[in-house]
Amino acid sequence: MPFANVKVPAGTLTPESKKKLQDAVVDAFTGVYGDRARSNTLVILEEVHDDGWCLGGTILNQDVLGRS
Repeated sequence: MPFANVKVPAGTLTPESKKKLQDAVVDAFTGVYGDRARSNTLVILEEVHDDGWCLGGTILNQDVLGRS
């Protein structure tokens, strides 16, 4: 069973855009494995809250990323 765990910043996607992203991941696996993979592909979309990311020892948050 193909499996993808996609992590995105919390609060950045609407329910519609989450569905679009999940469908795109399923389509990508199907493009590689063929149609047999479509019904067996598991996609978990995890929303990571501010300060839940770290890059090179630096906590990534709104202040560091410059977004509001």
